[in-house]
Amino acid sequence: MSKSVRFILIGLLVLLLMLVRGFSSKLFYDPFITYFQNDYLLSGFPKYESWKLFLNLLLRYLINGLISLGIIFLFFQNSKVVKFAIKFYAILFVGLIIAYFGLLETQFSSGYLLGFYIRRMLIHPVILIVLLPAFYYQKKLSKKN
Repeated sequence: MSKSVRFILIGLLVLLLMLVRGFSSKLFYDPFITYFQNDYLLSGFPKYESWKLFLNLLLRYLINGLISLGIIFLFFQNSKVVKFAIKFYAILFVGLIIAYFGLLETQFSSGYLLGFYIRRMLIHPVILIVLLPAFYYQKKLSKKN
């Protein structure tokens, strides 16, 4: 696949990530969207349905993750990198979702910022922003040796 085709496809996948973000409030159940947008220090903790929230977080994470894996594959064209990224995404999801629901159970009593950032990691493609430079650096190091 030529470089120009790869970069066009990467651009389309980035556009897809932007569309997921743009239509997220219409597509996914998340009562914490308005909670964190408004004055959450003074407003009450929102009521939420655990299973519905979990399934919607999982769905959004999967959509963002699959698009991100497509970007990683097109950028590096290396199946080992993609396999590592899949494992990384899976392990991170388990850890983040456990931490997030643990914080929800306490209504963010240890502080709202930790919950805010864990939620952000679950619903936005932040992991892609971390993995791309890491894989690129690893690729550069391996070429030197």
